[in-house]
Amino acid sequence: MKNRHRLSEFVEPYRVDKGKNFKLKDHDPGDTGGLSEEFKPTAIDLLQKSVHQLADFQDKLYAQDRWALLLIFQAMDAAGKDSTIKHVMSGINPQGCQVYSFKSPSTEELDHDFLWRSVSRVPERGRIGIFNRSYYEEVLVVRVHRNLLEAQHLPDELISKKIWQQRFEDINAYERYLTRNGVVIRKFFLNVSKAEQKKRFLARLDDPHKNWKFSEADLRERDCWKEYQDAYEDMIQNTATKHAPWFVVPADNKWFTRLVVGSVVADTLAGLNLKYPAVDAAKRKQLAEVRANLVEEK
Repeated sequence: MKNRHRLSEFVEPYRVDKGKNFKLKDHDPGDTGGLSEEFKPTAIDLLQKSVHQLADFQDKLYAQDRWALLLIFQAMDAAGKDSTIKHVMSGINPQGCQVYSFKSPSTEELDHDFLWRSVSRVPERGRIGIFNRSYYEEVLVVRVHRNLLEAQHLPDELISKKIWQQRFEDINAYERYLTRNGVVIRKFFLNVSKAEQKKRFLARLDDPHKNWKFSEADLRERDCWKEYQDAYEDMIQNTATKHAPWFVVPADNKWFTRLVVGSVVADTLAGLNLKYPAVDAAKRKQLAEVRANLVEEK
């Protein structure tokens, strides 16, 4: 428990559970929690320890079959969502983990409500679910590109200036509903700077092995940088709650990003008091008889 206290203190500066006064400008994408670049090897070692700890927690989560954990990742392009998920969850048993990457909605999905496609992908009890992008795209990319809203075939009278606030309300109600059903929610905004994004885009263009990662659409979205920053700020202001907090994670230094995310996940699971199911006396007696029979078997 002492270790958990240290984890909680480490991640606290990045936690937002009351969004009213949140300002994105107050969060530095290059922040490393006062740790210098020389600390990077130590951070990598600490992340590996967290990975082993997560594997132990996940085993108990699966065996106990009471809680589920949903991790939501949102970010601008090249912020490092994929690599963060890969490194932090590298020790997790695939049987107990489900990862979904939400792409542009299909025709079928557009004919349903905006939460519909995510509902069936919420993790079942005993499992960890990861949303690489999520229903939050509906108050981000759809807000920045209003033509996408038109493609959802909503009645004209439902598309008003209040639609974003209404969607925030719907999301908050949905996340409260999930929480009341044993789904623990942790949301991560990987906060990358425009300068670092440019650097990573150039790296993708200069390295033939990374060319596949680059799309012209990335540049079009970059042209809307300010609109996205405003949308992210409004999103966090309106959907950061105690039961489903946002973590605004500095993303300019990947080693620090992964350390923070890994620490948040470990701290969250530690707080669930996970244990292997207890076996009562009758069950122990039955197991002893089964063991004796196996030993005597010829």
